[in-house]
Amino acid sequence: EDTGEYSCDTGDQESRAALNVKALPVLFQKQLKDEEAEEGAAVKFRCELTKDNAAVEWRKGTMELFPCAKYEMKLSGRTAELVIHNVEPEDA
Repeated sequence: EDTGEYSCDTGDQESRAALNVKALPVLFQKQLKDEEAEEGAAVKFRCELTKDNAAVEWRKGTMELFPCAKYEMKLSGRTAELVIHNVEPEDA
């Protein structure tokens, strides 16, 4: 968001320069860990990123997951969490 044109103006003269900021990639500080749960329980997956509030997508296999009664998604600072409520064998 700092990318853009900047200027310095003395009233008689002006100097301009452009700033282009290359965004660093979002990396994982802490990876997801395997979980095991009994049917009907809630399971929480958590990972830590290198940037605050980075956009993340949660997937089961190739299917993208969306917030609903079953899936709760949280993003707080650098921590992304997925809670799966009332797990069933099909959720494995």
